[in-house]
Amino acid sequence: MTSTHGRVLCVVHVVIVALLIVAYAYAAPSDPPAGGRHIVIFQHWMSDDSQQDREVSAQGGFVVQRLGLVNGAAVILPPGVEKQLARSPEVLRVDVDAEVYALGKPASPPGQSKKDSQEPEQPDEVLPWGVDRIDAEYAWSATRGAGVSVAVLDTGIDADHPDLQANIAGGVNFVSNPPWKPAVPTKWDDDNGHGTHCAGIIAGVDNDIGVVGVAPEATLYAVKVLNKNGSGYISQIIAGLEWCVDNDIDIASMSLGTDSDVLSFHEACDAAAAAGVILVAAAGNDGADVDYPGAYSSVIAVAATNSDDAVASWSSRGTEVDIAAAGAAVYSTWKGGGYDTKSGTSMATPHVTGTLALALAAGRTLNLCASADDLPPAGTDIYSGCGLLDAGEAATGVVNYGDDLP
Repeated sequence: MTSTHGRVLCVVHVVIVALLIVAYAYAAPSDPPAGGRHIVIFQHWMSDDSQQDREVSAQGGFVVQRLGLVNGAAVILPPGVEKQLARSPEVLRVDVDAEVYALGKPASPPGQSKKDSQEPEQPDEVLPWGVDRIDAEYAWSATRGAGVSVAVLDTGIDADHPDLQANIAGGVNFVSNPPWKPAVPTKWDDDNGHGTHCAGIIAGVDNDIGVVGVAPEATLYAVKVLNKNGSGYISQIIAGLEWCVDNDIDIASMSLGTDSDVLSFHEACDAAAAAGVILVAAAGNDGADVDYPGAYSSVIAVAATNSDDAVASWSSRGTEVDIAAAGAAVYSTWKGGGYDTKSGTSMATPHVTGTLALALAAGRTLNLCASADDLPPAGTDIYSGCGLLDAGEAATGVVNYGDDLP
C-alpha cells in the first residue's frame, strides 16, 4: 500500500515538473537571452497563438510580440537557428527585426536631446514659421481638423503637456524594457521628447500659450514604438500600425526610418494603407536614399525645407519623395511641459500630417500635389517631390498668393 502511494506521488511530481518546464518554455526569461530579434511570418493556416508558440519554442526561442497584421510574431531566437526555423512547413519566412530611429537632426542616438528645454512658465503663443509658411492659418476659418484621428508613431507624447493635453485622446505602448519582456501598454508617456515635438506641429492647441499646430483641433493618439533613446524595432512599428487599423485611426504619422528594407515591414504598410489608414513618413536625414517606410509606395515620403524654401542639404532624396515641408529649426512642444527647436525630416512630416487632417475634416480630396508650390528644379524631382506643401489651399481649395512662390 505504501509502495503504491509512493509511486502515485512520484508520478504526480513528474507531471507537475513537466508542466512547469512547458510553462517556462513559453514564457519570456528573466535574464537576458542569447540570440537576436527576428520577425517570423507564418503560413496562413498557422494563425493560432499556441501553434506559433510551439513552432518558435521548438527552436529554443520565444515570442516577444504578436503581429497579426502580417500573421507573424516578433521573436528572440538562439544564434544560428533562423534558417532551420524558416525551413519549417508552418513558416513562410524569417525576417530580421531591424532597428528604426527617430529622424530628428542632429541627434545621437537619433531623436535624443542632450538636455530638456523646459520652461517653468508657459510662454505666450506664437505661430511657428513652418505652420505659417505652409499657409495653414488660411484654412482655420473653414477647418481646424476636428474629428480626425492622428496616431503619432514615435517616442510617445507628453501626456499632460498644457499645449497638447486637450487634444490627446489616449495611447498605447509597444516598447518593452528590457526588450525581451512584454511591453506595458499604458506606458506611452514620452521619455525622449521627439514624439511630443512632432505632436505639437500636428495639433498644438490654439490656447494662447506656446505654439499652435497645423490642425489645432485634430485628435492625437500616442503610439509609443521608440524608446527613450529614439530607437526601436520594425516589429514595434508593425504592432503600432496594427493598432491603428484596429482602432480606425485616420492618419499615422511616422517621423522615423531605417535603411533596412524588410519585407514584413513593406507588407504591414501596404496592409494598413489598404485598411484605410493614411501613412506619412520622414524621407531621412543623410542626404542619400529615402529611408523605409517612406520609400514604400503606400507611404507619403516627406522632404525638409528651410526658411529660404530650399530643400535642406541633409534631406534624403530619391524618386520616392512625394512632397516637401518646413523641417529646419522648427519650434514646438517638448517633454516635461516645455518647448524646443529641432530640425529634420521628422519635423517636416507632421506638417504634412496636420494638412491631411485639415483636408479630411473639410471633406477635401487628398491630393496634396495639386496645390503644392513647385521648387527648383522645375517639375517633380528627387529633392522635393511635387514641391512645397500648401496647407491652406489643400484644405480649402482657395488659392492664396500671400506666401506662394513666384
